[in-house]
Amino acid sequence: MSKTLYDKLWEKHEVCQREDGTSLLYIDRHLIHEVTSPQAFEGLKLAGRKPWRISANIATPDHNVPTTERAEGINGIKDEVAKLQVLTLDANCEENKIPQFDILDKRQGIVHVVGPEQGLTLPGMTIVCGDSHTSTHGALATLSMGIGTSEVEHVLATQCLKTTKLKNMRVTIDGELKEGVTPKDVTLAVIGKIGTAGGTGYAIEYAGSVIENMSIEGRMTVCNMSIEAGARVGLVAYDETTELYVKNKPYAPKDNLWLKATKQWRQLTSHKDAVFDQEVKIDGSSIAPQVTWGTSPEMVCDIDGLIPEASDESTQYALKYMNLKPGTKITDITLDQIFIGSCTNSRIEDLREAANILKGKKIADSIKRAIVVPGSGMVSQQAEEEGLDKIFIESGFEWRSPGCSMCLAMNPDQLGDGEHCASTSNRNFEGRQGYGGRTHLVSPSTAAAAAIEGCFVDVRSYK
Repeated sequence: MSKTLYDKLWEKHEVCQREDGTSLLYIDRHLIHEVTSPQAFEGLKLAGRKPWRISANIATPDHNVPTTERAEGINGIKDEVAKLQVLTLDANCEENKIPQFDILDKRQGIVHVVGPEQGLTLPGMTIVCGDSHTSTHGALATLSMGIGTSEVEHVLATQCLKTTKLKNMRVTIDGELKEGVTPKDVTLAVIGKIGTAGGTGYAIEYAGSVIENMSIEGRMTVCNMSIEAGARVGLVAYDETTELYVKNKPYAPKDNLWLKATKQWRQLTSHKDAVFDQEVKIDGSSIAPQVTWGTSPEMVCDIDGLIPEASDESTQYALKYMNLKPGTKITDITLDQIFIGSCTNSRIEDLREAANILKGKKIADSIKRAIVVPGSGMVSQQAEEEGLDKIFIESGFEWRSPGCSMCLAMNPDQLGDGEHCASTSNRNFEGRQGYGGRTHLVSPSTAAAAAIEGCFVDVRSYK
């Protein structure tokens, strides 16, 4: 029987199916951070339970950690609630013997950056985390999804997840991307086409020549924002690019285990005649650099586009919140802050992309603040070895320490009321980056070019 990649991964991990249609799914890797785990550990303690399989869990703080004064460790966290969450993670990991990349570990970083770069994310795995953007890991042919706090407790206690199987959607993007068009533009274009509810109830497999020609880091950007299209799961088939990325990672199999693993991993593709419940096709050559203008990722258009007419109540409200008028050119939107980072775009390729635009240039005087936040200590180290930090600093950017940072403003990195920001993050919801903040989602190169100009500019001509 022909199967999709999602079907194969599901069947390998399904423990049992109940009469109500729900299933127990075995979880290979559980990633933990400081925000969604305290209540789960407390629940375990109250019930007198211990984690069932300690080696399957690994933790790192990312949401609340400061991106400045990192050398001070815990004492660098000024907000008492944030500090308590990080201290609680430390205590829970110590008590339960769960390994952690703590705030002073050079491997610390955003959990969705750390997992793949350390080889904790391996093809064929089921992976969960108390964070919606766990779909990122699907770029390595895994079944990965975000879970809630009660589910975090359940996975800790049983190494299983109660869930329901999703339908299959394939998004095929063929053709060749134009120069200046990036994976971030691709995923925004997909969301613009199918909407933020288009993937609801589906696992999205991304396919086609555009995806095949992407690096794993690019595929992670695409899979990361599957949740913004309404899907809980995004994934890409295993290929040689996957294999080369995983090889020699710290936690990857070695020697004979590597040979055995890769033999199995090469089966992690959909059968050629597999039937998907829904098919979406996009011509990659038609995709332009994208910019969101509203308060939802689906409110997006080409860089050379215009703010649309307020045809419905949600659009009217979004335009009012963003203080934008229909017919305004995207390139006429002036900016106050620039943020390069988040689990979507904080990897080394993202930083290289932005630095390539900024090299030898200065950001506009009108930009109040521009920050770049590497996704992990390892990304930061590599960027510094390549001299990227100097390019950012010389252009006027602030070079920060790893963390989620301004993506969700759970630390001091926030927008002011009414400020517009070109952000490489994944959500432009009202107040997401700070009370009254106005977020425009873009690629690293578009963010860098916007920093120089003080407004949006078509990076294809800018180069």
